[in-house]
Amino acid sequence: MTAETAVVSVGADLFADAVADQAVDVQRVDWQPPMAGTADDLAVVAADPLRADANARAVEAYLGVTAQLVDVLPAHEALGLERGDFLHAGPPVTWERASGPMRGALMGAAALEGLVDDPDQAPALFESGAGYSLAPCHSRSAVGPMAGVVSPSMWMFVLEDATSGARTYCSLNEGLGKVLRYGAYGPEVLDRLRWMSAVLGPVLQQAVREAGPVDVTALLSQMLQMGDEAHNRNRAGTLMLMRDLVPAMIRSTSRAADVADAVAFIGGNDHFFLNLAMPACKLALDAARGIEGSTMVVAMARNGTDFGIQVSGTGDRWFTGPAQVADGLYLGSYGPDDANPDIGDSAITETAGIGGFAMATAPAIVRLVGGSVPDAFAATRRMGEITLASNPRWQIPVMEFAGTPTGIDVSRVCRTGILPQINTGMAGAVAGTGQVGAGLVNPPAEIFPAALAALADATRSRAGA
Repeated sequence: MTAETAVVSVGADLFADAVADQAVDVQRVDWQPPMAGTADDLAVVAADPLRADANARAVEAYLGVTAQLVDVLPAHEALGLERGDFLHAGPPVTWERASGPMRGALMGAAALEGLVDDPDQAPALFESGAGYSLAPCHSRSAVGPMAGVVSPSMWMFVLEDATSGARTYCSLNEGLGKVLRYGAYGPEVLDRLRWMSAVLGPVLQQAVREAGPVDVTALLSQMLQMGDEAHNRNRAGTLMLMRDLVPAMIRSTSRAADVADAVAFIGGNDHFFLNLAMPACKLALDAARGIEGSTMVVAMARNGTDFGIQVSGTGDRWFTGPAQVADGLYLGSYGPDDANPDIGDSAITETAGIGGFAMATAPAIVRLVGGSVPDAFAATRRMGEITLASNPRWQIPVMEFAGTPTGIDVSRVCRTGILPQINTGMAGAVAGTGQVGAGLVNPPAEIFPAALAALADATRSRAGA
């Protein structure tokens, strides 16, 4: 041989190590067999004549959405919630199966709405099974971080697609630490929520109506180029939102003291923009729902007990498995034994291709969720293996302005064994604790073969029809 030797090694390192020991360069390819038991379903779905066009339509619909903040309203007006109605994060769950932070948030919300005098009286209400309703936020075009509990008096951001007029909703962000969404329900939590309903919501409503629609999709594009990944780091996004709204807040008829308090609250909460990033992602992904033959995931969500996904080609059906505990960094003296399994609708950001999928654009995030900067780059590249496209609107400067990996493909997840990467906050396992840390987590692997099997069954059914 006269040409320079080049070796590509796939799979186990035994061969690659032997070649490398002989001073030959080796390109190692990370490969593993498809997930166990998926071979037949993968073959059926791969041969589905609808699949390629359906996925192209799903991606096109997703990319065609421009999310605008058009209003801020109480949940009873925005969503039609009545006394005793509660929304929660993730797939459906009952009080009996609810995790500690979910129970804590429901207890606090019941007291906030005056259904009980004290949060500690709420378990009896929920155990009675009467006088209330529980439903996933996703079932009402909404999303909620962590426990995601929404009750009628809470105020909601209202986002609208400029083209279709479709709307999505999310509550206002409370900040970090002891807050309702992490399952805390002490007096300071309820006092903050009452102030948000009495002051913050109305001040924001006047500002949004005065300033006009705020292009949230464009803000996401800018913040991703400023070091945010829009799930656990929203610093630039929050500041740009203030840039757009504060002048209108000052010009409004709101009391000067209320405006000052609202500006201080938003400015002191780097996560405030998260509750706009989430409904913007949901609005885009909802446009990709219900396309026959599409294998694209349109929702990932957790309720602290179950992790669920929904897929474009299988309607509103949830595919669920046990939520996992995140691996990360803990606050103060808290440790892994204090953490509840994964919880929240905020994985809608990863479903849309940001958050854990865009960690390369926010290397500082590793100081919060753990890992290293090379890990952050590797995570973004790895997510490109399981997605259908990249998003030209949301670019990563340090990767030569490559678009973020977009459109999780159930088939690719099952074929590669690579699971979506999510970065997330961690709630305490005991109701009332609040936040205990932040870290990285994956969905339970078994939900993807289950979704693939449903897609394969639909393909077989069409072929036999």
